[in-house]
Amino acid sequence: MVRRTPSRSWVRRSPRCGSSVDPRTPSVIEVWAFGGIPEITPGTDLVGAIVDAGATVLQSGDILVVTSKIVSKAEGRILHADDREDAITAETVRVVATRTSPDGHVTRIVQSRLGIVAAAAGVDASNTPDGTVLLLPEDPDASARALAHGLRTRLGIEVGVIISDTLGRAWRDGQTDSAIGAAGVHVFEDLRGQTDAEGRPLTVTMPCVADELASAAELVKGKAARRPIAVVRGRADLVGSLDLPGARSIVRPLERDMFRLGADEAWAEGFAAGAASVHERDAEAFGSGP
Repeated sequence: MVRRTPSRSWVRRSPRCGSSVDPRTPSVIEVWAFGGIPEITPGTDLVGAIVDAGATVLQSGDILVVTSKIVSKAEGRILHADDREDAITAETVRVVATRTSPDGHVTRIVQSRLGIVAAAAGVDASNTPDGTVLLLPEDPDASARALAHGLRTRLGIEVGVIISDTLGRAWRDGQTDSAIGAAGVHVFEDLRGQTDAEGRPLTVTMPCVADELASAAELVKGKAARRPIAVVRGRADLVGSLDLPGARSIVRPLERDMFRLGADEAWAEGFAAGAASVHERDAEAFGSGP
């Protein structure tokens, strides 16, 4: 059940009828966005801006989800729009697909230097001044670590930080917010080796809680509400050392990437079929004998 008020969104989890309550999973989490964040420009002290806007409501165990755009702005990752295509090329390490629409617009799905597969390498013109585009933060995990360290030092509380960006999903329409940077928070909840409600062992279950938290935060931040930061409360068990693996660890290694493997297999199968057809046609035309 989801209940919203003007300032807060409550997300309640209830067990299915007839199942036992999992003591490891909280039945209630709280997600809200707070206002008061000023317009961010290159050089803005983000820690100071967050402290000024929300210091009185933050407490140990909270997880802040910060939109990547304000991090990019603070870090000066702003370019003239005329440089967009060159910027996409510079941020790209592998082109996954290219499509040209009837009006001539070209869309490139690429893997960026951060390992993220996204349209246009994350180079974005939304919520930026006219004539400009934003690049993703240079190192989102390092940015998250700096924010978490600064907040812990100035407020004397232990919080986690996730930097989020909007991404598409393979095989599914629409977009969701995902974690591209993280610090002081476990990005996975590893349930392998535990048991389900029926006592069966869990062998592969490892939810990416960083992505789940980023998506939950988007429900209250919105796209045009000028609320770039949300707080998740109720998962203090996920908050930990600043040395925990960051969001880069979420990127699946190529040798285990079955989405890419499927594309490679399809290409190889198509190539083999095409080569076989050419061979058969040539054999019919010229004969198979000496």
